[in-house]
Parts: sequence; C-alpha cells; structure tokens
Amino acid sequence: MLNLTSRAKTHTCNGTTRRDFLQVGTLGMLGFGLPQLLAAEAAGAAGKNTDRKSCIMIFNLGAPSQMDTFDPKPNAPVEVRGPFKTIATRGDFELTEILPKHAEIADMFSIVRSCYHTAAAVHDAGWQMLQTGRQFTGGVNYPHAGAVVEYLQGRRTDLPAHVVLPQTMGRGGGNLPNGQAGGFLGKAYDPFALMADPSQPNFKVPDLLPPSSLPDVRIDRRRRMRDSIESHMARFESTESAKLFDANFEAAYRMMNSPEARMAFDLSKEPTSVRERYGMNRFGQCCLLARRLIEAGVRFVTINTFLTVFNEVTWDIHGSKPFTTIEGMKNIVAPMYDQAYSALITDLHDRGLLDDTMVCGLAEFGRTPKVNPAGGRDHWPQCFSCTFAGGGVVGGRAVGKSDPVGGVPADRPTNPGEIIATIFKAMDLDLHAELPGPGGRPFPLVDFGVREIKELFA
Repeated sequence: MLNLTSRAKTHTCNGTTRRDFLQVGTLGMLGFGLPQLLAAEAAGAAGKNTDRKSCIMIFNLGAPSQMDTFDPKPNAPVEVRGPFKTIATRGDFELTEILPKHAEIADMFSIVRSCYHTAAAVHDAGWQMLQTGRQFTGGVNYPHAGAVVEYLQGRRTDLPAHVVLPQTMGRGGGNLPNGQAGGFLGKAYDPFALMADPSQPNFKVPDLLPPSSLPDVRIDRRRRMRDSIESHMARFESTESAKLFDANFEAAYRMMNSPEARMAFDLSKEPTSVRERYGMNRFGQCCLLARRLIEAGVRFVTINTFLTVFNEVTWDIHGSKPFTTIEGMKNIVAPMYDQAYSALITDLHDRGLLDDTMVCGLAEFGRTPKVNPAGGRDHWPQCFSCTFAGGGVVGGRAVGKSDPVGGVPADRPTNPGEIIATIFKAMDLDLHAELPGPGGRPFPLVDFGVREIKELFA
C-alpha cells in the first residue's frame, strides 16, 4: 500500500483495506470505477442523470420460515402449520399473526410463494444464488445485482451507486463467497459498505471522516501530496491498477467533500418520531438510512437484516443454540422486521418514491415443512417466499403457490435467475444486455430464456 500521510517513509505492503486507501485519499472498496463508467456511457449503456429507478434489496439472513410468515398452512397437521394463527390482510392473501403490520399494508406489496433453488442447503450457496441469480461454479464469481446496475448505469451523484447496510455478510458456515461483491466485474464494483451501526448514539460513517491517525492532515493536502509524486510513477501510471487508483481517488475525494453525501448519512436530521416509527434498532435504522440514500440519489441499497447466523437471534430457527428458536423469531425477529418493513414501504409511498423504487425481501432458502425435534425448522431450498413492492409491482397479490405443506412449488415455480431479472426489469435494464465476463468474453445479463416475474407487474 502507498501511505502518503505517514510520518515515516512511503512504503508498500499487501492487505490493502478501504481505510488504507483513504491514507492516499481513495476508497479502494467503494465500488467506484470512473473509467469503466465513462466507457459504458460512450457505448450508450449507462443510464441518464434524469432516471429515477432505484432498488432496496432486503436480504433476510437465516431465511424466514415460509409457513410461519408469508405462506401459512392453517389446514396442515400441527407439526407443519406451526404455532401461529393466520390473519386477514389488505391483500388477496393471508399472513401469520406475527406480521400484523405487513397485513395493514398488504395492498402495497406482493408475495411470490413458489421460489426455489437447486444449490446446496447451506447459507453461502443461497446467498450467491439470490443476489446474483447464479450459482458460483468453475472459479467464476458472479457480480451482485447492485454491481451490475452500477456498471451499466453508473452513479447519479457524489454518493456511491451501490451501498450495503450495515456491513457485508459475515460467516455462513460454508466458507464460500457470499455473492455480495463485484465478482468478475472487478473490485471497482464492490459495494460501499457502511461498516457502522446507525442505531448507535455516536453513529458516524467512517469513510466520510479523515483517518483518525492523521488529525493534522487536511483532505486537500492529501490531494496535493498525491499530485506531487505523479512524476515519479510513470511506469505505475500505465497499468490498470493505476487507472483504478485514479478513479477511486476522485470518487473518495468527491464523497468526503460533498455536503450532500454527509447530509444523506446524517440520521440526526430525521425527527425522533420518524426514527422511532422504524424502530430504534440496527435493522430499523438501516431501513430509514436506505430511504435517505435513495432520496439522495443512490441507485441500489442492500440491507442485511443480520450479519451472521451464528450466536445471533436471526431467522435461522433450528431451535437450539447457537441458532434461534421459533419463540425467538416470534418475540424478537418478527416484530423488528414487521415494524421496519412497514415503515419503509409507507414512507417511500408517502414521499412519492415507491413507484420508482423496488423493495424486494429475499432469503437464501426456506425452512423444512415439519418442525424438528428441537422445536425449530431446518434449511429447505426446495420452496420459500420472497416479497416485492414498488418499482411497478402491483400490490396485494400472491404469485405462485406451494403444495399443502409448503414443501415444493405447486404452481409457477420461480428460480433465482427470474428474481434477479425482475430487479433488472424494475431498474429499466435490457435483459439482453451483456457484461464483460471472465477473459473479456461477453457475458449475458441473465441466462438465455430467463425473464422477469411478469405476474408481479400485470
């Protein structure tokens, strides 16, 4: 790493992080790629500054139990239907009683109850499938949907095009890439990860601040210092790494000096009543921050409901430690999610943003139809539910259906490729477009024959 602000001699090392890049005035992990963006614009692929399409992807780490949330089975045996009653909603479907606020806004979102995938029943594999539309094979890492949007449409403002809240996923147990990166598009298209908890009283965005080790060095001075060594780096400047360095430097400088960027991340500007409506917890405040970022021009926000499935109360309801029980889901997870999701959808609607902002609630798989001996449910990729709102989606519908025990799709089976195609369609991307794939070969945005879930829009 080049460290231009240390009092010691400039040196190089491995293991560069985003904060390391800030030492030379750049956010290496921001996901900005100005040269690539300019090339896309020249080719006519990038979106115009007048476009308004955005997406918020809520990724429900751990995977909600479809029978206990979005696809209740009241007529099934007790070991299948679980302990919760069903409730009527404002949509053409029922939910379970642990999602009462969803029921109140059910005319504003729709459910796809027939999702499935064929990857292994491990978290990491499902993370890959549902965020990229494909399973990683042959050493090829596919880009997150947000990375694709950024590549094709660029950014609108000084803010990143794709932000992950509150941080990228942690360990999933399978030791596989989690699908939350730029993949073969390169590090330039990795998302900007907040790396902070917005519910904390002292919340600040680390990468909007000068490094703490350099209180006496101004941001402008870093730019001048970088300029002063350019004459000694002719060989380096001719490399691809140098081009990425330049792009990331300019992006970091712009964001750190942008009042609009600072304002977007400043939750103190929100009335206390609004913050409390979302819930004064990490997920609730991430949802509120996502709304502010969309409002400020960010194209794609990914919210991780949880950071890992281990030693944390999540949707991963195996029933015994280090996982969660059904009671833990009922008393902790569902109320938190129910409150924040309903506040987000309502807030976007009231502000006139929902029509142009798709909000999708995804998960890596579902849960086993039968409750296990520990009183929980295990991994089940054969059938699960996902929700969609805004972005042209017609609310109040249940698309597809599962069999009587929620075990397999009985109608309109829907795979991850179709889910990602639906997001791309809502973002006004051409599903026939191509990306620069491994080895420079053209790579299709979605596989041949894959289309969006049309029933959500018609």
